[in-house]
Amino acid sequence: MRTDYLKLYFIMGSQNFPAGETQALQVLEQALQGGITCFQLREKGDTALTGAASIRFAQKCQVLCHRYQVPFIVNDNIELALQLDADGIHVGQDDAAVSSFKNKFPNKIIGLSVHTLSELELAVQQDVNYVGIGPIFATASKNDAKKPCGVDFITEAKRHCPTMPIVAIGGITLDNAASVLAHGADGLSVISAISAANDPQAATRQFHHL
Repeated sequence: MRTDYLKLYFIMGSQNFPAGETQALQVLEQALQGGITCFQLREKGDTALTGAASIRFAQKCQVLCHRYQVPFIVNDNIELALQLDADGIHVGQDDAAVSSFKNKFPNKIIGLSVHTLSELELAVQQDVNYVGIGPIFATASKNDAKKPCGVDFITEAKRHCPTMPIVAIGGITLDNAASVLAHGADGLSVISAISAANDPQAATRQFHHL
């Protein structure tokens, strides 16, 4: 796993935008132009696309990512990730167990969300490529988000498992991102800091100046 892929990791789905798919694709390309280093398609929620429409949207996102040579990761949809031959898949603690699909993803990126040291230890045992730790701060991007674990947990996790790549997520903004990196995160994962920005491309570039 190249840790530089985690440097600026953008997550979104069509449900994150008032204008849906059209706006989502526009923002994704602007973020790619601004320099995101990885993209995760998280198509979930009451207004998310389903069926054939969701597959077509995912394909369009994948084409854009590959045009800019950025890894395309699918969130918690093993069938879609396999169908599209995605670069990787990311799952949460309540999603499919890594052991249930890892053999289907040889040479692919596998990420796992963790919130405690015990979950981190299990991730190491499962030999995932990276972990997403969070939420670091309070976030409105996920209705079911857990209690914030804070930046000190990043330092604790890095000390506990120094070789495991860590991307931090949850409430990360330009104002607090430097602190997250200073506490040991290999990268930043953002949703609204880019998706809700007036100029997504400019917002993306600003993260590279931290």
